[in-house]
Amino acid sequence: MEMRDIAKELKENAYPGRGIIIGKSADAAHAVTAYFIMGRSENSRNRIFVEDGEGIRTQAFDPSKLTDPSLIIYAPVRILGSRTIVTNGDQTDTIYDGLKSGLTFEQSLRSREFEPDGPNYTPRISGVLELEGGNYSYAMSILKSNNGNPDATNRYTFAYENPVAGEGHFIHTYMHDGNPLPSFEGEPKLVGIPDDIEAFTALLWESLNEDNKVSLFVRYIDLATGTYETRIVNKNR
Repeated sequence: MEMRDIAKELKENAYPGRGIIIGKSADAAHAVTAYFIMGRSENSRNRIFVEDGEGIRTQAFDPSKLTDPSLIIYAPVRILGSRTIVTNGDQTDTIYDGLKSGLTFEQSLRSREFEPDGPNYTPRISGVLELEGGNYSYAMSILKSNNGNPDATNRYTFAYENPVAGEGHFIHTYMHDGNPLPSFEGEPKLVGIPDDIEAFTALLWESLNEDNKVSLFVRYIDLATGTYETRIVNKNR
């Protein structure tokens, strides 16, 4: 698979929607994940990321302007032991509960489907990073309608064992802007992952469309110790 330039991917797409990146830093020292949200409506743009324990959650920037919290207020990142769960919706909690009860990542998502926001039927994208005993692997998932048909759900899971240093995978909700918004197609895109969390955070944030970007989360997890560094950038301040 050809490696994509993540900056170019973002700069040339005004509305990829919400996106997840997971991989390993170029120096092989860190597991890396990033999650961003974008918005076209006032309700979607009225959000920030805030830390919530070891994870994060979305929160209304101006509570007086919040009209419908159902699909925009959730915990995108939660931690369960050696696992980090990253998603674009409240399926974070579904995965957390499933893994805790002994289900696999894929099994945990069997009870969920795409978001009920027709005519877009936004895909649910999810990822899980697992660090245990010096080993690191990750998986990504997308649940989407069958070419816009809400009567059928298409489920795809992609698993990556022994990730290569400097490589990651990028999945997002929409191919590009549109009405209705076209769902992501194909495998997660292969992208480069640098050593420096500051540089990676700046690269992603500066590459996202200025009008539509809302918030960005980036985390680098030390593969030797499990300690981590987190960066959060919010357009609303």
